[in-house]
Amino acid sequence: MSHAQQHGRGPSPARPCLRRAGRTWSPRVLTVAHWAACTTALPLLIVLLVVCVDLFGGTGRIWLPLLSAGPALAAATSRPAGVLGVGFLAALLGAGIGARHDVDASQLIAVLAALLTVTLAGTLAGALRVRRERVLAAVRSVAETAQHALLQPVPGSVGPFQAAVRYSAAAAEARIGGDLYALVDTPFGVRAIVGDVRGKGLPAVGTAALVLGVFREAAHDEPDLRDVVGRIERSLARNLGSDDFVTAVVAGYPEPGRLEMVNCGHAPPLLIRGTDVVPVDPVRPAPPLGLRTLSDESPCLQVVPFGEGDQLLLYTDGVTEARDAGREFYALAEGLARHLCDEPDRTLAAVHQDLLDHVGGRLHDDAALLLLRMPLAAGAAGAGARPHGLPPAAGGLGEREGAA
Repeated sequence: MSHAQQHGRGPSPARPCLRRAGRTWSPRVLTVAHWAACTTALPLLIVLLVVCVDLFGGTGRIWLPLLSAGPALAAATSRPAGVLGVGFLAALLGAGIGARHDVDASQLIAVLAALLTVTLAGTLAGALRVRRERVLAAVRSVAETAQHALLQPVPGSVGPFQAAVRYSAAAAEARIGGDLYALVDTPFGVRAIVGDVRGKGLPAVGTAALVLGVFREAAHDEPDLRDVVGRIERSLARNLGSDDFVTAVVAGYPEPGRLEMVNCGHAPPLLIRGTDVVPVDPVRPAPPLGLRTLSDESPCLQVVPFGEGDQLLLYTDGVTEARDAGREFYALAEGLARHLCDEPDRTLAAVHQDLLDHVGGRLHDDAALLLLRMPLAAGAAGAGARPHGLPPAAGGLGEREGAA
């Protein structure tokens, strides 16, 4: 993963966002949307085109079979009543053109019979399409309800932190996937988890639900962050298959200026201090959750100084492994540095849109981003002093405090 360019050392206030946080549509998307809107009028245009050819060229009788295209296209864009309306109009105009040119009765009947058949078939197809759309809307509603139950919305502020989250499931209609996140305020401080379940589909969603359920309970019960990880590990050991695992970062803020992290085989979080964006690499790599029995390594507690104005980004590999058309990975640290501001929600909105632009509009893997920011104290926003005597960011941040 590429690191952000260094824009100077030491503290400095966060920069304003350089671009709007709202969605900016690409010309390709706008073209497709405009085309989709026009398709509802296309069936009528085809019918009227045949009439115009007859009125101005006198050759409408040659194009009579083309009238069937009207109700056929209407089946893909209109409701059954609309298909019947287009078919009735096409039949009426076709009969008028046939009468005007004294078309043989048998030939005209054959054309009108074909038009009637296409209209009835289109009406049936339109009814089935509408039914499928209703089923899809119901599935989306259920998926959204499940998402809110599993991945509970993160408020704008939790404990002393400003917070924001962005989540995208690779299966657009499913709305949920194998990536997970949670942020809770506990008697032991604010605690967060971001993880990635191996695999996809319903089994991955079930594992994510298990991890989040255990985390939310343990986060309120266990004073030591390593014991929270231990509870999750034991639960997964009882419920996962031999080839399943979960990579995760569990973070806690037990006291001012002290940020604790336990990294279990996950991508290193990004620490933002001033304009510096650096990864918090684990002091000692640990296996993912569910695989501890295959290794003698146990997760260790890593402590990082964290003061006013500092930010921490937790994310999943669906972000950093997203590729563009040239197969280039998305440089998250550089993108974060470009869009950094003092409002986490605006920062993540800009980064998320930058990520979608990089991949061409749709991700091929689940992606989650969770950003925490410690606001500046009143009167300290313009002071430029590093609170708590914290040093500027540097590689290999943090100290180890023993194994779990």
